[in-house]
Amino acid sequence: MIHEARPEAAMANVPVWDDGAWAPLPSLQGNVSADACVIGLGGSGLTLISELLRRDERVIGLDATDVGGGAAGRNGGFLLAGTYDFYHDAITRHGHDRARAIYGATLAEMERLAEEAPGTVRFVGSKRIAATAAELEDCRVQFDALRADGWPCDWYEGADGTGLLLPTDGAFDPLTRCRLLARAARDEGATLFARTPVTGIQGTAVITPHGTVHAGRVFVAVDGRLEQLLPELGDRVRTARLQMLATAPTAEITVPCPMYYRDGFEYWQQLPDGRIALGGFRDKGGDGEWTHDWAPSAIVQEHLERFLRETLEVQAPITHRWAASAGYTTTGLPVIAQVRDHVWALGGYSGTGNVIGALAARAVAAAAIDGDHRPAQLLRGDPWSSETIGDSSSTS
Repeated sequence: MIHEARPEAAMANVPVWDDGAWAPLPSLQGNVSADACVIGLGGSGLTLISELLRRDERVIGLDATDVGGGAAGRNGGFLLAGTYDFYHDAITRHGHDRARAIYGATLAEMERLAEEAPGTVRFVGSKRIAATAAELEDCRVQFDALRADGWPCDWYEGADGTGLLLPTDGAFDPLTRCRLLARAARDEGATLFARTPVTGIQGTAVITPHGTVHAGRVFVAVDGRLEQLLPELGDRVRTARLQMLATAPTAEITVPCPMYYRDGFEYWQQLPDGRIALGGFRDKGGDGEWTHDWAPSAIVQEHLERFLRETLEVQAPITHRWAASAGYTTTGLPVIAQVRDHVWALGGYSGTGNVIGALAARAVAAAAIDGDHRPAQLLRGDPWSSETIGDSSSTS
């Protein structure tokens, strides 16, 4: 059972990243107009707004909750290179040239994320720890594939277990990053509204309960629930609930970097103040985790708590329990598409939105404004070759 000294705090569905200091944005009241309307003020939406502003677009941004209120501000705070698939699996699934190009683009994007949100990123690496003999063998295959292409990767055997150390990965505060991007966007001239759910998109008019945005272009930049706003994407993306918990600061263990376990189903890190943030066990929730509901569920939270107490051997009080909606695609690559005249969609990051989402945003801006579709072709699995895209870092 879930049991804590302060259950009301632990069950509030507030992520550990939220310090309560953010002043909510105003909601839209009345009709407004702009060159572009961006729906979703998460990492990808705010990156897209920045790209549009650089192209001298007048931009209005909307969010149903607030800045970083979805998966962008409620995830585990990992910055990992590559796609949803481990590198060797990505080679098999997407082809060697594409997998290598995406990996290079994500490495470059992580550096850019650190520059755009100073103080939020720690390049401490990450570890993939094997839970079984079969996973250990899979780690060896991944190690060989990464080293063969010249990517940094070390074999790890230590107190945490056995597996891989990827020194170029990192950890960050995802909600602070979103809030920094939002402040910068407003300073640069964007108009942002929170607590403004979209009830419909009619042509390029974005309908909300208390006002309408009339725009030249509309960009739907949400990850989970993308298929709700754009039903025509229902066969391409599906929403899942991802759950986490966090503890009070503790010195019971030292976690030097983000950790992946059981093929990534479990993941955890230790924040600079000593708190443990742990997520996973989506598979243990069964079909019930394919849902638009983003309230924590008892079954997954019980698995998380048991892992915290018995595997990590941490007894510190649990202070936060929360969940988020994330979109998954059948390919493991994101949705980047013009779905209607002057209406674009980006999302379905399959749990990789921190880095891939930012790349997708830059790709959408290049396609919609510049007419350059090559970055989008790389990321979404279109017919592609290294000759059409050029250097592996060109999408960043």
